[in-house]
Amino acid sequence: MGQESRRISVDIERKWIRIIVSHGRDEEILKLSIDEARSLKEQLNTTIEDYLQRQNIRID
Repeated sequence: MGQESRRISVDIERKWIRIIVSHGRDEEILKLSIDEARSLKEQLNTTIEDYLQRQNIRID
């Protein structure tokens, strides 16, 4: 199965941070509070750092 084009957009909607993930004809919408968005940001940063560190580890 080929990877479909995926778009992620982030916007402000009143008191929410709206994240829209579009893939093919489907669309998922998340509405996060500021605290939830900050928590997600921290989790993403940590996960990305872990991922990059693992890329540097050689398994012999």
